[in-house]
Amino acid sequence: MKLIVNVSIIMPCYNEVQHIAKCMESIVANDFPKNKLEVLIYDGGSTDSTLNILKEYTQKYSFIHVKSNNRKIQAAAMNLGIKEAQGDIVIRMDAHTVYEKDYISQAVKLLNETSAVNVGGPQAGQGNSYFTNSLVMALSNAFISGNAVYRSDKNVQQYVDTVYLGAWHKKDLEAIGGFDESFMVNEDYELNYRLRKKSGQILFSPKIKSTYYARSSLFKLIKQYFRYGFWKAKTLKKHPASLKIRQMAAPLFILTLFFSIAFTFCQNYYLLWLLSGCYVIVFVLLSRSSLNMKNIKYVPAVFFIALFIHLSWGVGFFAGLIRWCFYK
Repeated sequence: MKLIVNVSIIMPCYNEVQHIAKCMESIVANDFPKNKLEVLIYDGGSTDSTLNILKEYTQKYSFIHVKSNNRKIQAAAMNLGIKEAQGDIVIRMDAHTVYEKDYISQAVKLLNETSAVNVGGPQAGQGNSYFTNSLVMALSNAFISGNAVYRSDKNVQQYVDTVYLGAWHKKDLEAIGGFDESFMVNEDYELNYRLRKKSGQILFSPKIKSTYYARSSLFKLIKQYFRYGFWKAKTLKKHPASLKIRQMAAPLFILTLFFSIAFTFCQNYYLLWLLSGCYVIVFVLLSRSSLNMKNIKYVPAVFFIALFIHLSWGVGFFAGLIRWCFYK
């Protein structure tokens, strides 16, 4: 008889009243044996009805536990979970996401049958409005995601730099000291870099399926990507060798835009027009496979979402360089 490995799900959570019930229902519906499963939810002090909803699940299911995350950040929640987890395998889940019925069992199977130290699947988005549908298309577009496999529609299992969420053997996380709690954002990429540096492999598999719900407003999106850029600068300061060419696209765009505007003040508009033209051309070339006549109505929104993402990520990156390189 094949031994079923104990699994601990760790979920950081904060003010997820809109999505938490759908998330929990998908976890409960998973086909992994519940007597071999525990769900550890670390709430960062939710001020909406998230905890009331979670209380209903803890009362109904003994394998679900809600705990406090006083530091509020996700890295702290993950480390608390790693310390308290009873399972041999740790799976990170997000309260903003709904999981396929075999999500847990597929992750466990791949961890046990491959040499990977972390396995994860694609970040497939779900929208419910013109803006969120446009955002989902934008985030899977090569113009924004570059060669990030987990955000593309690639259906090929392969080893990569990082994956969406993740599943690990607990001992591998403990061996590298868990997540770095000095990171409020980008803690997952930083952890995966350390795993790869120790000759660990990160496996992307389209079999590990889930659906996340896109940000509901442009302001939230801008804030999110500013933070991504800001904390990417800290990652590069700690791990300079982790730099990828695609990560420099937004900062280079900001630099070029800055000089273009400077030339414009000198009554020289050519550089700004050239930059604008190049931006549009590259957008069209990289968007041909994902945007067609069927979804042409989303093209203008996808373009402007891409522009705001590049601007906010790039500005955040330079703000991060100033913060992490010049201030203690």
